[in-house]
Amino acid sequence: MMKKIVNLVILVPLGIVLIVLSVANRQTVSLALNPFQPGDQVLSVAAPFFVFLFLAFLLGLFAGSLATWWSQGKYRKRAKRESRSAMRWQAEADQHKKRAEQIAGQGLAQLPSK
Repeated sequence: MMKKIVNLVILVPLGIVLIVLSVANRQTVSLALNPFQPGDQVLSVAAPFFVFLFLAFLLGLFAGSLATWWSQGKYRKRAKRESRSAMRWQAEADQHKKRAEQIAGQGLAQLPSK
């Protein structure tokens, strides 16, 4: 429930801002990728300005996500190592439990019944 409320509080205003930016920036602009000859049609792209805004937003989102994923690599590595260790300890504990049950079963079988 709380997650839905937070999503509504964040995503709805963000969507409204993006729609307003799209409507306000409909004029076509040219992005020249050749700084020495800006009029070169081969290395230029013409599109509405909001397309460039969205692409910049998505590129920043992707770069931030990649940087976060990269910086948390040591924690994922440690978690994987600890998980393997826990599984190894669990398997060893299960073996000891099984062995203890066998010994207890043998001990009960040897006791004289009344």
